[in-house]
Amino acid sequence: MSNFYEERATMIAAGDLQEFVPFGRDHCKHHPNALNLQLRQLQPASELWSSDGAAGLVGSLQEVTIHEKQKESWQLRKGVSEIGEEVDYDEELYVAGNMVIWSKGSKSQALAVYKAFTVDSPVQQALWCDFIISQDKSEKAYIEKCICILQSSKVQNLHMNGFILCWRLTDYLFITREPLPTMFSMLHPLDEITPLVCKSGSLFGSSRVQYVVDHAMKIVFLNTDPSIIMTYDTVQSLHSVWALRRVKTEEENVVLKFSEQGGTPQNVASSSSLTAHLRSLSKGDSPVASPFQNYSSIHSQSRSTSSPSLHSRSPSISNMAALSRAHSPALGVHSFSGVQRFNLSSHNQSPKRHSISHSPNSNSNGSFFAPETEPIVPELCIDHLWTETITNIREKNSQASKVFITSDLCGQKFLCFLVESELQLRCVKFQESNDKTQLIFGSITNIHAKDAAPVEVNAGTYLETLKIIMFYNLHRLVGKVFIPGLPAPSLTMSNTMPRPSTPLDSISTPKPLSKLLGSLDEVVLFSPVPELRDSSKLHDSLYNEDCTFQQLGTYIHSIRDPVCNRVTLELSNGSMVRITIPEIATSELVQTCLQAIKFILPKEIAVQMLVKWYSVHSAPGGPSYHSEWNLFVTCLMNMMGYNTDRLAWTRNFDFEGSLSPVIAPKKARPSETGSDDDWEYLLNSDYHQNVESHLLNRSLCLSPLEVSQMKDEDFSQNLILDSSTLLFTHIPAIFFVLHLVYEELKLNTLMGEGIRSLVGLLVQLARDLKLEPYVDHYYRDYPTLVRTAGQVCTIDQGQTGFMHHPSFFTSEPPSIYHWVSSCLKGEGMPPYPYLPGICERSRLVVLSIALYILGNESSVSEESSQYLSRITIGKSMMINLSQRIIGTVAGLNEKFSPFLSSQGFTLRDLETLPFGIALPIRDAIYHCREQPASDWPEAVCLLIGRQDLSKQACEGNLPKGKSVSINVPSGTETEEEDDGMNDMNQEVMSLIWSEDLRVQDVRRLLQSAHPVRVNVVQYPELSDHEFIEEKENRLLQLCQRTMALPVGRGMFTLFSYHPVPTEPLPIPKLNLTGRAPPRNTTVDLNSGNIDVPPNMTSWASFHNGVAAGLKIAPASQIDSAWIVYNKPKHAELANEYAGFLMALGLNGHLTKLATLNIHDYLTKGHEMTSIGLLLGVSAAKLGTMDMSITRLLSIHIPALLPPTSTELDVPHNVQVAAVVGIGLVYQGTAHRHTAEVLLAEIGRPPGPEMEYCTDRESYSLAAGLALGMVCLGHGSNLIGMSDLNVPEQLYQYMVGGHSYQIKEGDTINVDVTCPGATLALAMIYLKTNNRSIADWLRAPDTMYLLDFVKPEFLLLRTLARCLILWDDILPNSKWVDSNVPQETIGKMTRTRLRRAHVYIIAGACLSLGFRFAGSENLSAFNCLHKFAKDFMTYLSAPNASVTGPYNLETCLSVVLLSLAMVMAGSGNLKVLQLCRFLHMKTGGEMNYGFHLAHHMALGLLFLGGGRYSLSTSNSSIAALLCALYPHFPAHSTDNRRYHLQALRHLYVLAAEPRLLVPVDVDTNMPCYALLEVTYKGTQWYEQTKEELMAPTLLPELHLLKQIKVKGPRYWELLIDLSKGTQHLKSILSKDGVLYVKLRAGQLSYKEDPMGWQSLLAQTVANRNSEARAFKPETISAFTSDPALLSFAEYFCKPTVNMGQEILDLFSSVLYECVTQETPEMLPAYIAMDQAMRRLGRREMSETSELWQIKLVLEFFSSRSHQERLQNHPKRGLFMNSEFLPVVKCTIDNTLDQWLQGNNSIVPGTSSLADLWNMNVMVSMACSISDSLLMRSFETLAPFDVLLNSVC
Repeated sequence: MSNFYEERATMIAAGDLQEFVPFGRDHCKHHPNALNLQLRQLQPASELWSSDGAAGLVGSLQEVTIHEKQKESWQLRKGVSEIGEEVDYDEELYVAGNMVIWSKGSKSQALAVYKAFTVDSPVQQALWCDFIISQDKSEKAYIEKCICILQSSKVQNLHMNGFILCWRLTDYLFITREPLPTMFSMLHPLDEITPLVCKSGSLFGSSRVQYVVDHAMKIVFLNTDPSIIMTYDTVQSLHSVWALRRVKTEEENVVLKFSEQGGTPQNVASSSSLTAHLRSLSKGDSPVASPFQNYSSIHSQSRSTSSPSLHSRSPSISNMAALSRAHSPALGVHSFSGVQRFNLSSHNQSPKRHSISHSPNSNSNGSFFAPETEPIVPELCIDHLWTETITNIREKNSQASKVFITSDLCGQKFLCFLVESELQLRCVKFQESNDKTQLIFGSITNIHAKDAAPVEVNAGTYLETLKIIMFYNLHRLVGKVFIPGLPAPSLTMSNTMPRPSTPLDSISTPKPLSKLLGSLDEVVLFSPVPELRDSSKLHDSLYNEDCTFQQLGTYIHSIRDPVCNRVTLELSNGSMVRITIPEIATSELVQTCLQAIKFILPKEIAVQMLVKWYSVHSAPGGPSYHSEWNLFVTCLMNMMGYNTDRLAWTRNFDFEGSLSPVIAPKKARPSETGSDDDWEYLLNSDYHQNVESHLLNRSLCLSPLEVSQMKDEDFSQNLILDSSTLLFTHIPAIFFVLHLVYEELKLNTLMGEGIRSLVGLLVQLARDLKLEPYVDHYYRDYPTLVRTAGQVCTIDQGQTGFMHHPSFFTSEPPSIYHWVSSCLKGEGMPPYPYLPGICERSRLVVLSIALYILGNESSVSEESSQYLSRITIGKSMMINLSQRIIGTVAGLNEKFSPFLSSQGFTLRDLETLPFGIALPIRDAIYHCREQPASDWPEAVCLLIGRQDLSKQACEGNLPKGKSVSINVPSGTETEEEDDGMNDMNQEVMSLIWSEDLRVQDVRRLLQSAHPVRVNVVQYPELSDHEFIEEKENRLLQLCQRTMALPVGRGMFTLFSYHPVPTEPLPIPKLNLTGRAPPRNTTVDLNSGNIDVPPNMTSWASFHNGVAAGLKIAPASQIDSAWIVYNKPKHAELANEYAGFLMALGLNGHLTKLATLNIHDYLTKGHEMTSIGLLLGVSAAKLGTMDMSITRLLSIHIPALLPPTSTELDVPHNVQVAAVVGIGLVYQGTAHRHTAEVLLAEIGRPPGPEMEYCTDRESYSLAAGLALGMVCLGHGSNLIGMSDLNVPEQLYQYMVGGHSYQIKEGDTINVDVTCPGATLALAMIYLKTNNRSIADWLRAPDTMYLLDFVKPEFLLLRTLARCLILWDDILPNSKWVDSNVPQETIGKMTRTRLRRAHVYIIAGACLSLGFRFAGSENLSAFNCLHKFAKDFMTYLSAPNASVTGPYNLETCLSVVLLSLAMVMAGSGNLKVLQLCRFLHMKTGGEMNYGFHLAHHMALGLLFLGGGRYSLSTSNSSIAALLCALYPHFPAHSTDNRRYHLQALRHLYVLAAEPRLLVPVDVDTNMPCYALLEVTYKGTQWYEQTKEELMAPTLLPELHLLKQIKVKGPRYWELLIDLSKGTQHLKSILSKDGVLYVKLRAGQLSYKEDPMGWQSLLAQTVANRNSEARAFKPETISAFTSDPALLSFAEYFCKPTVNMGQEILDLFSSVLYECVTQETPEMLPAYIAMDQAMRRLGRREMSETSELWQIKLVLEFFSSRSHQERLQNHPKRGLFMNSEFLPVVKCTIDNTLDQWLQGNNSIVPGTSSLADLWNMNVMVSMACSISDSLLMRSFETLAPFDVLLNSVC
């Protein structure tokens, strides 16, 4: 046998040859651009010159090529899918001429073009490049996949001749340049290219940091894991390795700090000496060679010697850099500054560097260090790791042409580099240090090779890397690759030469551990001609004298494009072939055994064992999949010392027609007639023995054949093992790990055949090692397979001492079934041994049972070693798995599933566990399913079968911007296409408001795109001209309303639309025309009949633009280009675009607008655009104190500019917007300087020349609001501002009086300063309940004092006072009235008092609205509704003129807004009726401002289409105060008096998504679901629960404790907010989609509101046999599981072959599984039934199934299970309670019948289906004790082994 192995080891068979042609080559021929390229080549030189713009003859000659064949290159890599996972196909990147073709393919499909690029000049190189892009600090980074294309013509024409090559790295793109620092990096496609920093140790032990500036260095290799680069020094011909990492701050400072010092001689001298030392030690880097080009192409590249201009960098690169991630021109300005970006003063490291400054193009040295330039900050640093040693014989040009990292069969890593000039492959072993922070390199080993390539050989869970074309174990040859299809060289050699010894002979000699490497020079041995020289020469000879070497050129030129185990051979005739190297093993059984043996052996022995196996397995004509195991056993036993030729059971192995010499003698017999030997061979085969021992044999009464005695005498004798073999001393260890593999395979039902194969090997080893308990163990498992007697091989007693008996070896065989059974019975068990990484199922089963059955979590966490012992080479080690098992959750259910999932356990694994083992795990999972945690990851939810939660978790993992939106039907009616409201989610709104058409009504009220109806009656006395004027006056009144609609529409459509990036945003037009009945004639304001105010529509257009922009959802994917793309062509649309910009700021998108564009917009000087832009960017940067935005705003505020600055003519409204913007940017920061300026601005005097004398009110108000925002909620805790006396100063502004600071005449003008000061006080002391400040704001309590305060200011004071006393606000009219001074009640005759009274009431109502905003509080609603009705009554009362209709309208509008705030988003019908009534009022006092207020109320009522509500956080209150300021504009252009209209839109900052929409996970449609909301206890109420029918608006999240989806229709789901609200917030922000799953047999609330039509209601009402045998057609109403539907279709309908009994059983089982929602139990029920039937028919040849039934019964009788049932009586049984006694009873009956009547089965046995529904049998079964079962097991004579094994 040994000879045969040695012969086979000389060859390794490659897969079939396939001719290889790059796919891109063919595609290029048919590419549309191919014709243009050909035509271009025919153009005369003069045309080329003019078209290309190159200078003179050089430009035209560039296109000329001497070669006829177009230059091409390509590279292959393993395919990568869109989500970054590796997939089973290759990708090709092909470059030819001007084209780059990226194609993908697979084993099953042909290659297809994925992307094709055509550029305007020849491509020099293309490569794949992945950039890691981080969006925010808080968010995960993602990988941006790019292709980098380098064009040669661009390089020359654009002065980029410094750029030589691009480099690939996962995170970085490397580019090298000749002048200055020679190596650069780029971390982002739009970033500046930054120089690389090098850190290397000095002579004195310290280290220096500097730029990489050495030209002698070339990069030859880059790698990501580990992150290293390899360089080559052309001066010393040495290779070095460097670690690549991010630069540290201190290193950054070192290289940047010299910029102030300038270049001194000392600096130059010291750094020069450093360079000299560096050269002796290692080098900096300058990459000039690409790993994707061959050696010759690198040197054919021309390197420009002319020095480029120091001050000009490539415009293309600079422009790219200018578009940096922040899009800030400030960051890009310096990208043109050239050399001064690098601090050369300290880095001119060799004398030759000084000549750079004297190049013809350079500027004078004075401009080198221009003070205004900023240096480029380096991002990456390289640390020196290793340099190869200097040798005397080294050639000058010994640069590596190929470099790769690979690992050997035992996982040791090597860096290999091929030096073509010396025909050497050099290999350096390296490993990580213990702390994982650095790499340690070992010695270098040389292998003679012409070419080499890394090849992965997949072996299950570990990867090996082998080399072509000859396999080496570093010094030891492994084998030669046999490539079928290539002709053999014609060598004439004498066959009489002695056969050389093979490397396997010398394997037992210890050699340095290393790799399997390939050498091309031996490829000639493709034919089976013997090798000519002795292998001992392999160690010390370069074997150039080998006669075979000269033959090489005729066949293979080089190796290229290795991907996994595939590689391309380039032949000398120019053609290419692709071959596949065989894997180390194909069958899972052999792979697992190899892993286990490799794990337990010392590394040196393991490598030798694997090398020998690989040589045998991969030989030409190797084994098929099925005979691989037999080959493995033969090979392993030979290495253990067995003579497999003389061992009976291995001698008869069938190798299934392989060319293996094991059976070659049997196949090569010349006789075709056959002989007796053939018959003997058949009778002795395993197959014959298996058939003979089968139970069917006995049933058919077949008599056994007499097998003649073996002729070979030595078979009857005991054989002796050879103790000199490789694995002899390790036999006990190998046997034990193979036994553990055997136990592991028992936990996989798919590996039954493998177990039966393995048991033969184990029995042989156990007999030879005299391990009787093990033999008995296997005999009990497979009584028919394991013979009681067999051939024993003797182990020499003298040699036994040499055997290594490991400490973990146990005399009793470990059994996973026994261990689980003991656990279930509560007996103590020793820790179960397991092999890490191999016996993972055993480990998981042990820990799962320990956690769930023993239930003692502390024992699992603290003493987990009592359950598992981990086997290591040295000893068995107890492990502590506490960190993995115990999480933060308390309940066992909550711990179990996440634990399983964290170990990578999936449903597929669960399905392949035997049903008895799986049952406890399934039971735990089933109860986890009932009450899962809402924030479990997707894998856990899939494991427990909660598709609703897994989908939720999956959507939660989507990156920001990928919003989960339910399908939004777009409007189809033509008249609705342009009203701006057709993108609303009709499905959800129809669920929220299902009983009426209120949504259509709101849409009708808010549309402004259609002409209004102008209904004027023409009286007889009116002339036609007067009638036209009358109609136009009427239209003017209606237009006041139309212009007020967009603000409300913006609220209604808030965040409802995801724009298409290729289309502009549709903005509905503002239609100010009318139609007059009956002829529908058009009425227009432009006829000139009446006077129309100038610029009347300016602000209405602005609001229209804001409304359109606010439709865009925050999660939409838009960028700076799209924003600019929307800019209108016509000047009259500029106001709409200004509003659109503000809206983009409010929804957070304006941060994407490039700074350049912002500057562009502001310099245009368009007032509206400036207002929108300033407010937008401020809102987008809310509370960030962003300096760039601060500078932007300060330009527009004179008070923030330096005193000496030029006075800018900034429009008043822009100043107001900028002041509010400052408040937004500094919100809540209490920034001292800002607060001081704003405080002074509230009372800004008119100025000496009265320049600020007009419109001061709105500016003062804006300053007050801004001051309030800056100090928001700080109260008296204004740190560092005590000297400003903020409250006292504000009080003076509010009440007036003498002031040393601001005088108009002698006093403060309170008419100007009061509103701003009042609201500033309110916001500073918001919710502080500070009574002393609140008393300042109390309304005067005497009529005399009341006369001194304007009634409008009383509203603001009341509001401010109530906001400070936040907790005192009560939702009843008594509290509202309490705000009115008692003295004045009853004295309301005077007009002034009446006005004061209504304004105080309105102020109190407004504060009530703020307090209960978005709460839908019923008391607050009733109170406010009453006051709204009261005001409407006052308006129609005859004495309304006393108070004044204008005042009443103002107060009514304020109360209506308060009402809408409380009911925000709810669409309340009563409020809608009020709004609709007020919408119809267009005459009298109804001006633009009141319409604005009424439609804002309507918009708030339906905020975001019912998806949004208002928050009551401090920030939200501040925003609402700005938006709902209770003084409304008198007409559409009114901004200057009181309040800037643009601020009305700041309500967006207070809106938050609070709609929860249940979506059925099966249909993906929104549906109704019952929620139980639990409120936290507060000072006003205790913890309370409320039931809501979703979709519903949730209360503010901070008020809630938990939200629960209630049964019985849907699976329950709990969202616990006590752990944090982040999970729920993320659901609400993604359209509020909460996935829910209907339970079996239930109908949705829409289909069955009362729950009377549910199928469970019909069938489960009476649990009888008729109900259970339901028709299979009805199954679809219970479940959507395709497996169950198919089962019902094929197994529950009567057929010819299926009896009624089986049919009843299947129907009953199906009913049970479906109604109890345990479909996973269907296979278990059927498996148990089949096992009992086989037991009854005596067809059971192994005891596994009996074990499973025993474990099932033990689980349900276990103490832990019984305790759970007692603790949770309502908890459903996982398995039918009637089924288990029936199982027990049926087995008892079967065993009793075996005891009777000479073991013949008594006819008429009750079947399982009969017993299922027979109460008598059930009751009888309940009385049968366990002892009967056990007694029956023990007393059966014929099946004693079978039954004893499970006891």
